[in-house]
Amino acid sequence: MNPLVSIIMGSTSDLPVMEKACKLLDEMQVPFEVNALSAHRTPEAVEEFARTAQERGVKVIIAGAGMAAALPGVIAASTTLPVIGVPIKGMLDGLDALLSIVQMPPGIPVATVGVNGAQNAAILAVEMMALGDPSLAQRLAVYKGSLKIKIEKANEELAQIKYEYKTN
Repeated sequence: MNPLVSIIMGSTSDLPVMEKACKLLDEMQVPFEVNALSAHRTPEAVEEFARTAQERGVKVIIAGAGMAAALPGVIAASTTLPVIGVPIKGMLDGLDALLSIVQMPPGIPVATVGVNGAQNAAILAVEMMALGDPSLAQRLAVYKGSLKIKIEKANEELAQIKYEYKTN
């Protein structure tokens, strides 16, 4: 089984956030790989990874990084694959990472999700790949349908909570 999505993080301290992407991809039955690579500490390895990802069958790269958050941009500079950046909450509540990932120069785009939004990054990766995979598109539709059911159930549970001045 070859990975279709590659999840990269700057260090394993990012795993509690990035594992949400792992869980979603696993649920969607999408083969993926997970690696820790640092744009600052292992720049040659990052560039090698980015240059060879497509020939290994990878379709989308999800890159999580905090603080200076150079990893997604460095990867995007060395590949034509779509890169989704996940800003990791750090020193400035993730604002530093968010701005670092969002502000890419023309020609080097990085799709960016919210701070600690690894699950949304995985959903976006699945949406991209589902454009050419009807089976994956069906699994995605079922997943998105389950989100509606979850909220409807939560609303029913809220209706059972009683307060003296609650009107619904």
